[in-house]
Amino acid sequence: MDKVHLKAPGNWMNDPNGFIYYKGKYHLFYQYFPYAPVWGTMHWGHAVSEDLVNWEHKGVAVFPTKYEDQNGCFSGSAVTYQGELYLFYTGIHYNRPDPHNIHRCLDDQFDACQMRITSKDGEQFDNFNDKRMVIPPISDREIGDRADTRDPKVWRGRDAWYMVLGSKTKDGRGKLLFYKSADLSEWKFAGSTSKSGLGRIWECPDYFETEGGGVLMMSPMGFLMDGREREEQTICMAADFEEDTCRMDISDQWQYMDYGLDLYASQSTTDEEGRRVVLAWLRMPEPVDGVWSGMFCIPRVVEVERGHIYFRVHPNVEKAYTKKITSPFEADEAGYRVSLDMEDGETVNIGGYRVSRRGSRICADRSEVFAAFADYRMRFETPDVKDGWRLDIYVDRNLIELFVNNGEYVISNAVYGLGGEVHGTGGGNVEMYTIE
Repeated sequence: MDKVHLKAPGNWMNDPNGFIYYKGKYHLFYQYFPYAPVWGTMHWGHAVSEDLVNWEHKGVAVFPTKYEDQNGCFSGSAVTYQGELYLFYTGIHYNRPDPHNIHRCLDDQFDACQMRITSKDGEQFDNFNDKRMVIPPISDREIGDRADTRDPKVWRGRDAWYMVLGSKTKDGRGKLLFYKSADLSEWKFAGSTSKSGLGRIWECPDYFETEGGGVLMMSPMGFLMDGREREEQTICMAADFEEDTCRMDISDQWQYMDYGLDLYASQSTTDEEGRRVVLAWLRMPEPVDGVWSGMFCIPRVVEVERGHIYFRVHPNVEKAYTKKITSPFEADEAGYRVSLDMEDGETVNIGGYRVSRRGSRICADRSEVFAAFADYRMRFETPDVKDGWRLDIYVDRNLIELFVNNGEYVISNAVYGLGGEVHGTGGGNVEMYTIE
């Protein structure tokens, strides 16, 4: 059982998939390589929760069985229809597998198609008889790329089902492809959109609407090319989708989902109260204790206010941290929360992870608890903060999530070797809480 943060149950985990509230439980699938703590031929692991706080692993739900997904069941999404759960994912077939490591492909010679599998209870999946290909590899280069088209996100519109796929143009710009269906079985290409300056492949696209307007989240490859690791970053922006024409207008103004730049491949769903909730994968440079790699961030509620996209700790998680403590050593295994108001020039040191305020920005420095990874970014900062200086910092052994003003901005970082002390400079208003 995992608390708050779903972690790999050994070996390798990456993108969240099929995140959905179904028959009274939250179902969360994820990219999973069950044989070693490294990236490999992808399966879908499965976990469930009744409250987004306590997670139970259910084992492998989807695994390669067909020619089309022989080399991996890659990312996708879930919807419900007539009481059944429908999973959509990208199936990969290597045309040139590496003879020295069959979990790798030579020269990017592979085909990608879109697959579907169903379940009547959210627990049992017939991987041998129920799978079907719903969109074959793209043959028209004017539409998209045969290999680099992936990550189907499906949603219900006013009178039809819609799917968005991430792809790229012939000249190497990111691109979205839209498909439309009446029955989740037969899909027709219905439109596309692209924009320059936002990377070369748009992975994990996710479109949804909030009271404040439509939001597009995606993870462009080749986006942040500053000479450091991880050019790929998750961004979000206002967007407007016209169902009749399948045209999407994307704002020129974007923001990072998370300014720690370690989270990737976000996916959202609606919770039992109808709130839009998003998760993302924490990228880790090495396995923890040599045993497991990959975990997910705290579930975050997405809201749009005054044109800004907020990512707020889900109320269920926030309410779980109610027991006041005076030392991290008193914390539950799920970690603890540090809460404070920060004046200009103040710093709080959380086991070697330093958070400070410099003028109108909040800054973080993980260099003391990430020193072994010199090629990675060590220092981070928010844009100019407008809503105040309240900080809520959720501390796990390997992940720190810093929420500024209830989600105006967030900085999340992977860490290794945190110490057991928390101390700050300034007003001494630091409070700590753990799970009751």
